[in-house]
Amino acid sequence: MLLRIAHLAGLQLLISCCRAFACHSMESSPDFSLPGDYLLGGLFPLHSGCLQVRHRPEVTLCDRPGTFNDHGYHLFQAMRLGVEEINNSTALLPNVTLGYQLYDVCSDSANVYATLRVLSLQGPHHIKLQGDLLQYSPKVLAVIGTDNTNQAATTAALLSPFLVPLISYAASSMTLSMKQQYPSFLRTVPSDKYQVETMVLLLQRFGWTWISLVGSSGDYGQLGVQALEDQATVQGICIAFKDIVPFSARAGDERMQDMMHHLARARATVVVVFSSRQLARVFFESVVLANLTGKVWIASEDWAISTYISRVPGIRHIGTVLGVAIQQRIIPGLKAFEEAYASADKGAPRPCPKGSWCSSNQLCRECQAFTAHRMPRLTAFSMSAAYNAYQAVYAVAHGLHQLLGCASGACSRDQVYPWQLLEQIQKVNFLLHGDTVMFNDNGNPLSSYNVIAWEWNGPKWTFTVVGSSTWSPVQLDINKTKIQWHGKDNQVPKSVCSSDCLEGHQRVVMGFHHCCFECVPCEAGTFLNTSDLYRCQPCGKEEWAPDGSQTCFPRTVVFLAWHEHTSCVLLAANTLLLLLLLGTAGLFAWHLDTPVVRSAGGRLCFLMLGSLATGSGSLYGFFGEPTWPACLLRQALFALGFTIFLSCLTVRSFQLVIIFKFSTKVPTFYHAWVQNHGAGLFVMISSAAQLLICLTWLVVWTPLPTREYQRFPQLVVLECTEANSLGFILAFLYNGLLSISAFACSYVGKDLPENYNEAKCVTFSLLFNFVSWIAFFTTASVYDGKYLPAVNMLAVLSSLSSGFGGYFLPKCYVILCRPDLNSTEHFQASIQDYTRRRSST
Repeated sequence: MLLRIAHLAGLQLLISCCRAFACHSMESSPDFSLPGDYLLGGLFPLHSGCLQVRHRPEVTLCDRPGTFNDHGYHLFQAMRLGVEEINNSTALLPNVTLGYQLYDVCSDSANVYATLRVLSLQGPHHIKLQGDLLQYSPKVLAVIGTDNTNQAATTAALLSPFLVPLISYAASSMTLSMKQQYPSFLRTVPSDKYQVETMVLLLQRFGWTWISLVGSSGDYGQLGVQALEDQATVQGICIAFKDIVPFSARAGDERMQDMMHHLARARATVVVVFSSRQLARVFFESVVLANLTGKVWIASEDWAISTYISRVPGIRHIGTVLGVAIQQRIIPGLKAFEEAYASADKGAPRPCPKGSWCSSNQLCRECQAFTAHRMPRLTAFSMSAAYNAYQAVYAVAHGLHQLLGCASGACSRDQVYPWQLLEQIQKVNFLLHGDTVMFNDNGNPLSSYNVIAWEWNGPKWTFTVVGSSTWSPVQLDINKTKIQWHGKDNQVPKSVCSSDCLEGHQRVVMGFHHCCFECVPCEAGTFLNTSDLYRCQPCGKEEWAPDGSQTCFPRTVVFLAWHEHTSCVLLAANTLLLLLLLGTAGLFAWHLDTPVVRSAGGRLCFLMLGSLATGSGSLYGFFGEPTWPACLLRQALFALGFTIFLSCLTVRSFQLVIIFKFSTKVPTFYHAWVQNHGAGLFVMISSAAQLLICLTWLVVWTPLPTREYQRFPQLVVLECTEANSLGFILAFLYNGLLSISAFACSYVGKDLPENYNEAKCVTFSLLFNFVSWIAFFTTASVYDGKYLPAVNMLAVLSSLSSGFGGYFLPKCYVILCRPDLNSTEHFQASIQDYTRRRSST
């Protein structure tokens, strides 16, 4: 199918060429061809293309006034020099000569025409259709060219079915590495794949994350821009603006004015211009006209060190220009070769032989007119590109060296087919002026890039190599101190949509681009993870962080430790209470048969003192790190002990009321109460009820040690879970009910004989008990810190102390300080006085 297309294209172009050249003298310059045993083809842009509207397919006539291309001329001469050196060598291709057919490819049509010419057979000048392409023997064995990606892709597509080697010195598009589509394509210039990766590394090195991207029409610019956008986006770089300079663009036209307007609005300091030289010049002429200054311009390899761009009037004021350029190489003797060519007698252009036809695109009248004093200047950019063409010629020669068996000292003169030469070129590995020349599996060279910076000394332009990149993988080495920035104090310009957030602040993306964001401080309990700038990470359970934190801190574990001052005070108070309880028990045992002890309840007092001691002992479970036994017993023991005390107090007050007030009124009830041991039975039933509540509490709502994280962000509070349980509330309510009962019975007996009237003391102690627990629950509702157990202990201690103080201390005072009141006579006198008062009322 490709052969058929090529054949039809050749026929059409043949007709077009006849039309195009019908009115012109058919001439050619002698320097475009050289006879030899094996011919090479060379495609070079000696003239620039002609952009005009055409109404029929015609081959562009390249040799037109005012279109001479200095750069293409140096490439042309580099190939001629390479062939001359090889022919003069006695080692590389001894007894064999290389010849060439060179063509001026100033346009796409001229390029296609030249490609078909090199594919044509030696005699009839046409492409022969045959079944076995391996036996096809065109005029040339290999082609060196062309200057741009579009033309190289066209030429490679036409040559590939015939497996004619095409070695490009300038076409860097990544698509040309696709061997299934271009099996015979090789190049001596690095692939744009590495150029794009180098540019992305350059952007990252300076922290430029907000950029504009401009490309040129054609494969080179459009594919380069797309690859750069893809890789930059993966690396977190945002494209603020992207556009393509069309082929038809002119400096200052409406299309370019619109592009300049959008570039200015994008607010990106850095602009990457991935463009061909021709359209890059149109672009920068428009930049100068729009007065777009103060930016950093990143240049692609095609124009980075080209004087065609640096000569744009006013370009020195646009800002800083950094670029990627192929490594600088020098062809020894090229300048002298060109000077000798300019000085030599080149002869006049010759007409085509009679009876045949030739291409006027093998003509360069301006080249004929060069002299030693008037000839193109060889710039660094042209020298580097010329070296690539020179290198390509040597790669073909080394392939022939292997194919013809020249290592023996003499080359065979066998017929060589293009596919045979292609196999050998792909295997070459040699040194050329100190550089290794070889190709990888995709036909790409082993090479590297320079990173350059433009410099101006007044109106004089030059560039400085500030770094380099090697692969693979691509690595960038750059010396930032060599770069002269356009801003004040030689500071590196910033190109970001939003400035970096402060430590401990996360990014909240605003709009479409992730590079545009607001900085929001991380909430308490979260921190900024530097690997994820868009989300604050929660701290671990054992950690905490304040607002806007960049890291988490270990939480402080707190509990009521034994050695704290508060603990020491409470321990001392509780120990004192225990000693008082023990002392009172001893005192009451010593005076057990005295009226005071007997009126207080006799042996029942020891049960009351023991229950208070049990409650006091439970307080030791509040100190230290909570444990399972401590949590299980500390509240339950107090609840049960205080229940026994309140039950005894209630029944004691109730008995006195019955004896003095109701024994004569309801004698049956009184005798039943006494005979059935009502007091003991009540205490047992009441205590058993509380015991049942406590057991249910411990089984169903088991108090356990816990680590509390919610109340204080920076603390881990070690505590027990009993305060939140229904069992604790039931136990407390039960004791509250007993307290009210004791208070009621005491109040009813407020007019009993003085020695039996305990209403005042009991009322005071119960009121103090109520106030203590009200204070505890009020405190617990507003404070949840580590000292809450201390407040709980204080409420327990207050309850126990008030019960002890209100009931036992007055009796201890009588026993110790007023023994005269602790006598039977005094108690009888008090009862008689109460009887007289009752009788009188």
